[in-house]
Amino acid sequence: MTRAIRRLGRRLELRSFSLVPEHLNHAEGYRAAVAVALPLLLAILTGRSEWGWAVYAAFWTCLCDVPGPDQLRRRLLAVFVAGGTAVVLIGSWTASIAPHAVMIVGPLLVFLVTLGAGRLKFGGLVGTLSGVVAVVAVGFPNRLDAAFLLAMAFFAGAAWSYALINLLWRIDAFDPLRRAGQSVSARLLDMADYLAGLRDRPHRDEQWHSDHAEHRRAVRLAIERFREVLVRFENEPGRAATARRELAAAETMFGALLALDQACIDRYGRREERTALAKACRDAVSAWWLSLRQRPRTESPLAETGVRIRAVRRALTDDPFKGCAAAFESALALLTGRNDAVEVVPATVGTGMPVSMVRQGLRQAGGLVMVYYAAIMFGLGYPYWAAMAVIVVLQGGVRVTWARCLERILGSLIGGMMAHALPLLGGGPIVPALVAVALTAITMALRSVNYTIFVMFLTVLFVLVTDMLHPGVGIASARMIDNVVGSLAALVAVLAFQSDFGPPLPKRIEDGIRANRRYGEAVESDRPFAVIEAARAAAGRASVEAEIAAHDLGGWLHRRNRREADLASLQDMRNLAGRAALAWHAQLGERAGA
Repeated sequence: MTRAIRRLGRRLELRSFSLVPEHLNHAEGYRAAVAVALPLLLAILTGRSEWGWAVYAAFWTCLCDVPGPDQLRRRLLAVFVAGGTAVVLIGSWTASIAPHAVMIVGPLLVFLVTLGAGRLKFGGLVGTLSGVVAVVAVGFPNRLDAAFLLAMAFFAGAAWSYALINLLWRIDAFDPLRRAGQSVSARLLDMADYLAGLRDRPHRDEQWHSDHAEHRRAVRLAIERFREVLVRFENEPGRAATARRELAAAETMFGALLALDQACIDRYGRREERTALAKACRDAVSAWWLSLRQRPRTESPLAETGVRIRAVRRALTDDPFKGCAAAFESALALLTGRNDAVEVVPATVGTGMPVSMVRQGLRQAGGLVMVYYAAIMFGLGYPYWAAMAVIVVLQGGVRVTWARCLERILGSLIGGMMAHALPLLGGGPIVPALVAVALTAITMALRSVNYTIFVMFLTVLFVLVTDMLHPGVGIASARMIDNVVGSLAALVAVLAFQSDFGPPLPKRIEDGIRANRRYGEAVESDRPFAVIEAARAAAGRASVEAEIAAHDLGGWLHRRNRREADLASLQDMRNLAGRAALAWHAQLGERAGA
C-alpha cells in the first residue's frame, strides 16, 4: 500500500502536488485533539460563542508548530501567541469603525503582518497563520470592549496550546529529521528495487515519456526536503550530526544508483554484473530503511550489508560498477559512524525583508480586496473563509499558487460534500463535540502528507465547529463556495500583480543541460569530491525544475504550441547526468581496485 502511495506521489510531484506518507504524525494529531478539546468543552458548558476563538486559537497554534529545535519552536510560537492576540484586538475593533471598513483594514493588516513575518528567520508559517487570524478577526467587527474579550479568548486558547506543546506533551524535536530520512530511504529503495528487477527487460527511460526519470526526481526532491529540515538544526549537536551523516550517505547512494540507472538505460557492461550490483544496492538501502524503523535503533543490519557489498565488489570487473559498490561501502560507513568526514551542501535560507515579501503582501492585499468586493456583491455567507483561502493559497509564484488553488478547491468540495452528512450525527452537543475532537486529530496528523486531504478534513472540522458555536443554515455549502471564490481570487491576484512564471520552458531546459554539463566537466577535470557532489546536486535540482516546469501551467501552454522537440531534450539532459555519474564512479572503481 505504501509503495502504491509513493508511486502516486511520484506522478503528483511532477505536477507540483506533494504526497508524503512518511509524514503521517499520529502524536501531533492526538496532541492537537487534546488542545482543542478543553476550549471546546468550555464553549459548550458556558454557552458563550466567544470561546470559539479559543478553539480556533488552540488549533492554529498547534498548526504553527514548525520542525526545528526546541528553542526555535518556542520563539516562533511565542511570536504567534502574542502577535495573534494583538491582531485579533486591532482587527476586530478597527473593522467596526465604519461600514465596509473591512475592505481597508483587512488588506492593510495582512500586508503589515506579511512584512513583519519576513523579518523572522523561518517565520513563513507564522506569517501565514497570523494573516489568517487577521482576516477572521476583521470578519467579526466589535466595539473595543467586545474585541478585547475576543482577543483574551484567543490568548487563552493559544497559551493553552503553547503550554501543551512545550511543557505538558513534548514531542521529540528531532522527529522531523527521522521522518525526512525515512522518506529518502524509501525512495532510494524504490529506485534500487526497480533496477534490481529489470534483468533482461529494457529500462523504461530508454525513450522519453511523460514520467521520464521519475525515480531520480523523487529521490532528489526527498533529499532536498531532508536538507530543508536539517538547515533548521544548523548548530545542533548529537542527533543532528547523525542526520548530517545520513544526508551525506543518501547523496552518495543516490550518485551510485544514478550511475547504475544510466548503465541500465545504455545497456552498459554485463547484465549479470548490473543485476548483482543492483540487488546488493537494494539490500543496502533496505537495511538502512529498516534500521530507521527499529526502536531502539541498531546498526547490525548495516554492518552485515557492508560485508556483502564488499564481497560483490571483489567479483565485479567493470570499473564503474566497482565504483558504485565502493560508494555504497562509503555510505554504509557514514551510517554506522565509522566515517565522520561529512560535507553537506547547505540549503539556502532567506534573511531580512526582500522585495519579494513586499510584492507578496501587495498580492495578498489585492486578492482580499477582490474577495471583499465579491462578498458585498454576491452576499457571501462567511466572507472570512474566502479571505482565509486567499492567504493560504497565495504563498509564492504562479506555479505554487496554481497548485494550491486546485488542491484547495478539490479538498473543499469533497470536504463540503462530506460535511452535508453532519446533521445525521444527532446526540445533542456531545456527539458532535467528540467527532470534532476526532477530526482535529485526523486533520493535524495529515497536515504534512497531502494538502488536498488536509483541506478535506479541515473543511469538515470547521463546518462542524462553526455549526456548534454559530448555528446557521447552509454552512457546508457556504464553505465550499467561499473557498472556491477565495482560491480563484488568489490565482487572479498572482497573475495580475507582477505574475512570475519564471524563465520560459526552453530556457529552463537549457539551464538544466548546462548544469549537467558542468557536473560532467567537474568529473572530467578531476575536481575535489565536494565540488563534484555540489555540481551533481545543482544539476539534479535544475533537472527537476525543468521537468516540473514542463507539466505546470506554463508548460501546458508551451505544449499547446506543439513544441514537443523541446520536451524530448529533457531525456538528453538526464542522460548527461547519468553518463557523468558513470564516469565519476569509473574513477572511484579504478582507485578502489588500485
